[in-house]
Amino acid sequence: MRNTRRESVTRFSVSLPSALAAELDRMAREKGYDNRSLAIADMIRAQLVEHRQQKGDGEIAGSITLVYDHHRHHLQDLLTDLQHDHRDVILSSLHAHLDHDHCLEILAVRGQARKIKKLADELIAAKGVKHGKLTITSTGKDLPA
Repeated sequence: MRNTRRESVTRFSVSLPSALAAELDRMAREKGYDNRSLAIADMIRAQLVEHRQQKGDGEIAGSITLVYDHHRHHLQDLLTDLQHDHRDVILSSLHAHLDHDHCLEILAVRGQARKIKKLADELIAAKGVKHGKLTITSTGKDLPA
């Protein structure tokens, strides 16, 4: 449930070239924002998350997405063993069969950035994994509304 207390608001002015302001307005409408301020606030939050990810080793949340050939000898055992070894940072997993040969695995993760990145690197580097990606976000605790 969202906090109903009124948060203080800081107003500031931003000068933009007309064409850029028009693109901002178009994007805000397409994404369903009620106004520019809400769109800009979300963009600032996204940049803060990215900045904090690059700068430190704090707690993060995110997902590790893997696409792999499930016929690859011992790959499923290796992926399962790695996941069991890191159950302290894996919140949940989703396994889907894409076709006869390929599986999609998505792991929801939360923990120290260093540990999450190491796990993702190990999973993605496993022989038989065709594509993998770590997507990182904030746990939300460190971001204002």
